[in-house]
Amino acid sequence: MKKTLLLLPLAAAALGSAAVIAAPAQQPPMTFFVTSNGPGKGGDLGGLAGADAHCQMLAAAAGAGNRTWRAYLSTQGAGGVNARDRIGKGPWHNAKGVEVAKSVDQMHGITHAFSMDRIVTEEGSLVPNGMFEPNRHDILTGSTLDGKAYPAGQDMTCNNWTSSTTGKARVGHHDRAQWNSAHDSQGCTQTQLRASGGDGLFYCFAAQ
Repeated sequence: MKKTLLLLPLAAAALGSAAVIAAPAQQPPMTFFVTSNGPGKGGDLGGLAGADAHCQMLAAAAGAGNRTWRAYLSTQGAGGVNARDRIGKGPWHNAKGVEVAKSVDQMHGITHAFSMDRIVTEEGSLVPNGMFEPNRHDILTGSTLDGKAYPAGQDMTCNNWTSSTTGKARVGHHDRAQWNSAHDSQGCTQTQLRASGGDGLFYCFAAQ
């Protein structure tokens, strides 16, 4: 009888340990997404401040508003800003908990992990590419391949993200190797951005 009583606590402890081992790992929080939509005014995002606010709004709607969000966008001219300098140090995970980048350097190198299945919206949805209609794979960045601003002169940022009429923007392809710098848009109106294969979307990173 005494042996039976001693075995009961041991069996309970073993079951408890098994329960701990079987518990699923906690999913990393979302710290990156591509916007499900833009402000709707072409290349006029309200400047960097307006773009950041749009990231923050979408993140909050997805339950991740407790972090500081920054748009991956460069600006040109006096006081120009490099997109890579705005987004923190990483690592970053998408809405499904999948890592999209370990660090700023890795993200801008040949070992980056950007691909259509990883680069999802704040809702965890895929963004259609050229295999679908409409194609929305053009992502606004205004940046070179290494994440830096273009020199002053030729507009690559829709007048630093304040123009929905004149100018153009440098865009990347979320589903290809040149995720941040693939070609120039046809212009800065919403219609012109869509004609290029986009819709005024941009990348958002949790900077802290």
